[in-house]
Amino acid sequence: MKQGDIYELYLNPVKGSEQSGRRPCVIISGNMLNTYLQVVIVCPLTTKIKNYKGNLIIQPNDVNGLKEKSEVLTFHIRSVAKERLQRRIGKISLTEVEKIKSTLADILRY
Repeated sequence: MKQGDIYELYLNPVKGSEQSGRRPCVIISGNMLNTYLQVVIVCPLTTKIKNYKGNLIIQPNDVNGLKEKSEVLTFHIRSVAKERLQRRIGKISLTEVEKIKSTLADILRY
């Protein structure tokens, strides 16, 4: 489990407006955390593109393994137990990971 990997995971149970159900999520936590802790930090993806300011839009390709164009819901960041990760779908580039981290920094700044 490495930063930038996309895994399918099941986010239920949830409360309120949290993202729910089975969906792809990208791991954004650093590899040191991913190696030694029993949780990873992820951002869920959605195919219902809203173009929220700063959110990364990912086009499907052979490397990321996605079937449809997807938006990374950076503001729905959460830590999850590794046991929730169902299967690895693919991965995104380091440049794409940096875009997510930049958007997260903007969210935390303002």
